[in-house]
Amino acid sequence: MSHDCSRPQTEAGIYAFDARGVAKRFRHAAIFGALSALMPGETMRFCNDHDPIPLLHQIGDLFGDKIKMAYISREPGEIVIDFLVHP
Repeated sequence: MSHDCSRPQTEAGIYAFDARGVAKRFRHAAIFGALSALMPGETMRFCNDHDPIPLLHQIGDLFGDKIKMAYISREPGEIVIDFLVHP
């Protein structure tokens, strides 16, 4: 499956967030801010070069059941996760 995280909106209500282009120092804060900006029913399609297990735990702690996470791709060097805000 091919993903183009360089496109800001991939489909209606799905917004790409390519973490590879964000400085590591700011990455988690930028991700939390982007998730906070989503409206119910919208999805952030997160792209990264590694599986961010600690980040996923932090997102779960901060957002609880408000955010649903689903892997789209778990290929080496291409991790894609959809974060859906429950309506």
